Amino acid sequence: KMSLMDINKMFSMLQPRDDEEEEDGGDSEELMRAVSEDDHDTLDRLLRQDRYRRLMERRSGWGVPSTPLRLAAARGHVRSLRLPAWAAGSAACSGPLYLAAAYGHLECFRMLLLHGAEPNYNCADESVVAQVKEPKTLLETCLRHGGRGDFIRLLIDFGANVYLPGIPADGAAPRGEGLELLLQARAHPKSLLSQSRLALRRLLKRPGLLPTLGELEIPTVLAKYLQYQ
Repeated sequence: KMSLMDINKMFSMLQPRDDEEEEDGGDSEELMRAVSEDDHDTLDRLLRQDRYRRLMERRSGWGVPSTPLRLAAARGHVRSLRLPAWAAGSAACSGPLYLAAAYGHLECFRMLLLHGAEPNYNCADESVVAQVKEPKTLLETCLRHGGRGDFIRLLIDFGANVYLPGIPADGAAPRGEGLELLLQARAHPKSLLSQSRLALRRLLKRPGLLPTLGELEIPTVLAKYLQYQ
């Protein structure tokens, strides 16, 4: 498991939004409470309303700021994360993948990737990543902190750039399953079928489109493949 210091470093790339201090009439608190309690039914009801969906990236709390999505990832609330409404937030929000990995919540990690979370730095805003002197990819973070192979396998499957992380030569990363998976991915490029899936999913990352994969008029077997089923 990663230390609190490691998690704080991950969030060094995060910047507060200008409008996060605006009054919301208690809606933000209500949403955070539903997430904290893993109240799936209440969350489903709230996130069907525009005013609550706008709060999915609202940061609150002391210390490292938390959003509803990050809180769900840190707590391992898989059932709540399965709600389709999270798709837009997963693609835009920075940090939840790091938290899911740090606390060992593999199914939450997978669900965030299915919703469109960016697999390299878990940050869709390149300008934010550019401000970090030495940003660490999720792959590198998992390797350096004993990340299990199943986390690294998911990152590779969902299109993480396997050439971004450096291979530690000082023994900082044990030569375990995760490192072997990374080296294998570098030696054997993805199949055309796998690359096509990634390309199509990137096109569907626009808000509201990923949850509609199951509704596309394509063969069921292809729809399931696009959803990693």
